Amino acid sequence: MGLLTHERYCDEIIRLTGELRAALQGADLGATVPTCPDWTLRELAEHVGRAHRWAGEIVRTRATEAVADDKVPDSSPASDEPAALDAWLAAGAAGTAEALREAGPDAGAWSWAWDHSAGFWARRMAIETVVHLADAALTAKVPYTTTPELAADTVDEWLEIVAFVQQLGRPGIAGLPRDGRTLHLHATDVPDAEWLIELGADGVSWRRAHGKADVALRGPLTDLMLVVNRRLAPGSDRVEVLGDTGLLDSWLERTSFA
Repeated sequence: MGLLTHERYCDEIIRLTGELRAALQGADLGATVPTCPDWTLRELAEHVGRAHRWAGEIVRTRATEAVADDKVPDSSPASDEPAALDAWLAAGAAGTAEALREAGPDAGAWSWAWDHSAGFWARRMAIETVVHLADAALTAKVPYTTTPELAADTVDEWLEIVAFVQQLGRPGIAGLPRDGRTLHLHATDVPDAEWLIELGADGVSWRRAHGKADVALRGPLTDLMLVVNRRLAPGSDRVEVLGDTGLLDSWLERTSFA
């Protein structure tokens, strides 16, 4: 497992948004999202729709700097009615996928990260939707699943982001220890879905590998992905923690977008 194709990411943006829309059907849109407590379910959905449109506008215009929020077209649903939100989410995902497909993965486009390409945004928006679909499913109390390829890629991308952001000196992530301790993520249901993370003197490094570590997190791949993204507590009976639980807790506390 590794990077998906550009076309697959575009397809997943639409498919996952369809699953998000299904999770919202009949749900209380005013409910607080347990994993994003500053948001209601409606606000979570609108965040996803705006993120899609923002990324789509960056790619569509081949932006060389961040696009201001007020420059993004159609940035809110037409009304507060659930049907308007549903149609707006569908249109945003379709429009963004269209812009990404038209550009192709190698087209230049501003990003906040190490990769300034349309391909970066296709992957980022697919994974953004993977994670927030989990938030919505938890809030609406509906089942959540994702494919092994996407779950593994979500872990890969997050580790790439952590390593990148640490080098920028960002508070939180910059405070991760550099004492050589290690973490091991081990999926019990998917072959070769394992990660060995080292908190080395030069910063976070990682590789897909099996190995003895100071702390190991074991469980189904989707659940590992949810723990890494702080959508499932490491104390859940769906996963098992072996070794230095404090190290895992510190990792999860410091590796956050918040």
